[in-house]
Amino acid sequence: MSVDPSHAHSHSHAHTPAHPVSAHLRMVIAAILVPFAGAVVGGLIALWPGGVPAHTRTGVGFDQPTREGRVTAVAQLPCAQAAGDGAAADTPETASSGTCLRATVEVISGPDKGSTFPDIVQPGQARRLVPGQRVVLTYAPNAPPGLRYSVSDADRRLPMALLAAVFALAVVAVGRMRGVTALVALVISFAVLSLFILPAILRGDDPLLVAVVGGSAIMLFALYSCHGLNARTSVAVLGTLCSMMLIGLLGSLFIGWTWLTGNTDDETGLVHTLYPGIDTRGLLLAGIIIGSLGVLDDVTVTQTSAVWELKEADPSAGWRRLYGAGMRIGRDHIASVVNTLVMAYAGAALPLLLLFSIARSGIGTVANSEIVAEEIVRTLVGSIGLVASVPVTTLLAALVVCADRRPAEPAHTASVPSHRSGGRRRKPRFGLVQRLVQR
Repeated sequence: MSVDPSHAHSHSHAHTPAHPVSAHLRMVIAAILVPFAGAVVGGLIALWPGGVPAHTRTGVGFDQPTREGRVTAVAQLPCAQAAGDGAAADTPETASSGTCLRATVEVISGPDKGSTFPDIVQPGQARRLVPGQRVVLTYAPNAPPGLRYSVSDADRRLPMALLAAVFALAVVAVGRMRGVTALVALVISFAVLSLFILPAILRGDDPLLVAVVGGSAIMLFALYSCHGLNARTSVAVLGTLCSMMLIGLLGSLFIGWTWLTGNTDDETGLVHTLYPGIDTRGLLLAGIIIGSLGVLDDVTVTQTSAVWELKEADPSAGWRRLYGAGMRIGRDHIASVVNTLVMAYAGAALPLLLLFSIARSGIGTVANSEIVAEEIVRTLVGSIGLVASVPVTTLLAALVVCADRRPAEPAHTASVPSHRSGGRRRKPRFGLVQRLVQR
């Protein structure tokens, strides 16, 4: 059975992706993004720390050396007897009444491998030890022989590694090659965070500058590796960049205006003690930018893809119509994302909110305290940046996707080759954006 060539061409054309933008418009986008990418690479080179700066050990918190251990036996006995045995306890003072757990712990790494020591768990302690459990031991080499080791935490590396493997398999099974590229981008993001951002801040560089450079590098690699080197991804990059700049400006303004110091928890205090040169206010602003980056990528990519698909569904739609339709999608996205952000911060600060509830403090008093005001500023500044990213990205996408495309031609004429061009399609006329650029 013969097939009409014109009919076959028309059918295949209807299912092909939207035509890419012209070479001229790609040059316009490149003229904006190439210098930006060059500045990011230059910033990485100029600020590259070359490793975490060394400091004198203080023996506090995570600064202590550790060994691996395993619980070999657990017995219940009166706490007074446990204190008399001289076993290490979880608290400075061992209770004189009640029943304690006396665990025998074996050291399974380091020079004292094979040795054992007793460890006491108080009745009020949430942590429990069971035979066969792997634990992390704190090692104090200058302490007396019987007090050099103590149980500091459970060893969770194996279940966490298995959970990470299940996550990776799920992403690859559903996302296929996109899932693989997403996992690669995730690894690169953690590499930039651990090899560049954290060491550069510890070295004393401006946390805001380090966060902007590192965050921009993560954004460029993640977006282009996952979604391809094309105009659609470039629009998402531009929208994310604009929103990052807005978050940085608002964060800097309101952190100063509300007199936030950024030193509101034990972790920040310990870091400031070990590295007094770190600007804790800049560290707070850097955290706001990095914390908002992942959600920004999601919003900008979604809005850009929505506009591109709307144009594919209706090739005759102009940029105003696409912008209106894209904004209707974006408003639903805003509502869900902002609520997600607020709930995420509230969940992280839930113990703190419980303490204020127990103290029966008023809403004004709670909101005015620095530790809560810091979370409020962090949430609202990030949310404003997310809200602003929707109209900005949608407008850019609508202008770019309509920049040099003519309205759709009827099917019987669109499939007929032009004899003047030897069967090739003529180059579309310049649209609004390119005419503005050429002026």
